[in-house]
Amino acid sequence: MIIDKIKKINVQEESKKNVSAADMLVGKWVKCDNCKEILYKEDLHKNLGVCPNCGKHFRLSARRRIKQIIDEGTFEEIGKGLTTKDPLKFEGYVKKLETLKEKTKIEEAVVTGVGKINDDEVVIAVMDGNFLMGSMGSVVGEKITLAVEESIKRKVPLIIFCLSGGARMQEGIVSLMQMAKTSSAIAKHNDAGLLYISVLTDPTTGGVTASFAMLGDIILAEPNALIGFAGPRVIEQTIKQTLPEGFQRSEFLLEHGFIDKIVERKDMKDTISKLIKLHNNK
Repeated sequence: MIIDKIKKINVQEESKKNVSAADMLVGKWVKCDNCKEILYKEDLHKNLGVCPNCGKHFRLSARRRIKQIIDEGTFEEIGKGLTTKDPLKFEGYVKKLETLKEKTKIEEAVVTGVGKINDDEVVIAVMDGNFLMGSMGSVVGEKITLAVEESIKRKVPLIIFCLSGGARMQEGIVSLMQMAKTSSAIAKHNDAGLLYISVLTDPTTGGVTASFAMLGDIILAEPNALIGFAGPRVIEQTIKQTLPEGFQRSEFLLEHGFIDKIVERKDMKDTISKLIKLHNNK
């Protein structure tokens, strides 16, 4: 059968090239790095990027996420045209940014805009791991802040889908300053009495976790998402102890009170919609 043939090809290529399972592509097929099943990409997309065999939630581009969450034809992007600077004159940084812009068709690691979720207007920000692993530099911080300010201006809920490797090393202290900047904006949003729902996806780490990601009035997460500041290996090496099983995964954080609910992707839009309607007393 075709599946068996593709499996054989993947095994042979993996042994030859020594690359990770997540990178194993054969035409329109992709290998799930959790259950090792070979999946037809189109079927995976139709299933919202969730493995039908084991339920693994694959990472989504910002555009696919917005298409899944926002009512069709209602999304209007904000914060376009902001240009990333190179404050440290980091070698190869500008070229890397230009390459990623061309490849991903987005300007930075977050897409922000206004739209509707089941007819309720919201401001939404969606981080994209395809762009420098969703790392937060000056423009990401600015776009998040502008989204918060737009939410305050319109007096509508704010939804942020977080996915990030943390602060962007190529921008040094300028990147770290975005933690304070975004957190201050969220504080003003809270003072305005508006709803902020933070959705943590795999992975949400570093300076993003230490700032706006964990400041939501309601914090949702996708199943088995990696959520934390430093990585498990760094923590183990620092404290010289073995970490509990499932440490820093959504289920562990829910059990210990760090997040409010784990929501499967197929239920995410309706769950957010219900929370908005409850907040609006509808």
